[in-house]
Amino acid sequence: MFSRGSFGAFKTAAQGASKRFSTQSGPSKGTMYNALMCVAASTATGAGLTLYYLEKNAASANMEAEGLHAPDYPFPQKKLFGTFDHASIRRGFQVFKEVCAACHSLDLVHWRNLVDVAYSEDEVRAMAEEFEYTDGPDDSGAMFERPGKLTDPIPRPYANEEAARAANAGALPPDLSLITKARHGGVDYIYALLTGYCDPPAGVEIREGLNYNPYFPGGAIAMAQNIFDGVVEFEDGTPNTASQITKDVVTFLNWAAEPELDDRKKIGAKALLLFSSLTLMALWIKRNRWQTLKTRKIAFNSPKNWSSKAKK
Repeated sequence: MFSRGSFGAFKTAAQGASKRFSTQSGPSKGTMYNALMCVAASTATGAGLTLYYLEKNAASANMEAEGLHAPDYPFPQKKLFGTFDHASIRRGFQVFKEVCAACHSLDLVHWRNLVDVAYSEDEVRAMAEEFEYTDGPDDSGAMFERPGKLTDPIPRPYANEEAARAANAGALPPDLSLITKARHGGVDYIYALLTGYCDPPAGVEIREGLNYNPYFPGGAIAMAQNIFDGVVEFEDGTPNTASQITKDVVTFLNWAAEPELDDRKKIGAKALLLFSSLTLMALWIKRNRWQTLKTRKIAFNSPKNWSSKAKK
């Protein structure tokens, strides 16, 4: 059989091999740290994506009172570097004049704001002169009527709030100057609301004088559906379907609320280019200029025979 010395040598070799293999196969601290960081990053990413989905696809048990969440429509101005379609703004103003202006005001928009956006100065001046504005007083102290000017606001359909309520069964049509910023969902909500009229589902009763629209909070809205196929004839020959008409008037209302959007995005693009260039320049200076100063070594070499000179 085996001698005691042979058995001891075999045992020593086996223990060494066990340690060697266990060291190679066992995870190191760095590997465990990286795995934990990956798990944490995956958890945070999943939570963020879940919150984003819930924000874009809101659902609750009280959807009838809050209204349906509007879908995400592909308006070009919603993109990061997207701008307004100015032909659509021109058509949208035509829709506003012929359909919306019968009930809604646009107090914060003046005729001059349309110049070089959707119309030429002569076109806007001619449209303004079609309306009469009260001005004065004159030399005798009396007020007088005059044709509109570029500095005048878009005229109101009603003289005051009481007249507006009286003409709309007690409901006050809101001013549309900032409507796309004043409603949650912005242009998506306005588009969904204007195209979302339908018959109420079974079990839902709408009182007389109201209309059913699932996107409006409560489902009952005083404004009737006013946009249909062919309700407006566009000057440029664009198909006058209900969806196209709605898209154009929503684009116009978005411009009315944010007339600086194109300029703001243009300045933002310039700022990104500028700061990107400055960042690259700073990195180059850090690598090729500052790095040599940061990593240099300053050494002090004492003179020879320092101790002997000190004694003298």
